[in-house]
This record gives sequence, structure tokens and C-alpha cells, in this order.
Amino acid sequence: MKPANIQVRLTDIDILGHVNNAIYLSYFEMTRIHYFNQIINKDWDWIENGVVLVQNEVNYFHPIYLYDVPLIYMYLEHLGNKSFTLSYEIYVSEQLKTTGKSTLVGFNSKIQKSIEIPELMRLALLTLPKQKK
Repeated sequence: MKPANIQVRLTDIDILGHVNNAIYLSYFEMTRIHYFNQIINKDWDWIENGVVLVQNEVNYFHPIYLYDVPLIYMYLEHLGNKSFTLSYEIYVSEQLKTTGKSTLVGFNSKIQKSIEIPELMRLALLTLPKQKK
């Protein structure tokens, strides 16, 4: 599975000249979309069988700069009945820059309630690589 290739935008850069810490959450979101586009049918009903983000975690090791080309790998760390946790590794030129995690919960937007992860999504999530140890 191909990692997400993120383009650093000028607006991502803070006064110190590196990617602002808050931007990494957007990078994680772009990565989820990139991977979901590879594993979930384009006709998926995200309204009735969607997900909501409930927690993020970011660990910053080295800064990312404007002309860097980050590659982000996403892994399935945990799959429960109603929730799952994804983890991320951001590399620039093979150097690990940042790691993170996101926990998402199955959610039906029509009824505004959490749901069990649908079986087709569960099977798709299981195709994601497992975190390297």
C-alpha cells in the first residue's frame, strides 16, 4: 500500500520556519483519506456508516520544513467493536520526523449515534499494514 505523499504549503509554516504543530492533524486527516480511498469502495455511505474522530496524539521528533517532502505511513493499531486506532509515521528522506495516533468511532450521522464498525469496513481496515515494532 502506498504511503501518503504530502505537499508542505507555505501556510503550514510558522514564524520559526517549520511546519506548525497544529498542521500535523491535517496531515493525519489527509493520510486517512488517502488510505481509505485505497481500501474502501468509492460508493461507501459515510452518512450512515461513517466515523468520528475522538482522540489524536502527536509525538514531534524533528521539524519539517517548507521544501521537505513528507511521506506518511498509516497502520492499524487496534480494531474494536465500535472503535479503531490508526497510527502514523512521518518520514522525510528516510528520517522519522513525527509519529501519531488517531482513535475513531463508528458513527451514523442520520441518527447521531455511535455504531459498530460495519463488517465491510472492518474487513477493509484489516488490510492495512500492522505497526512495525
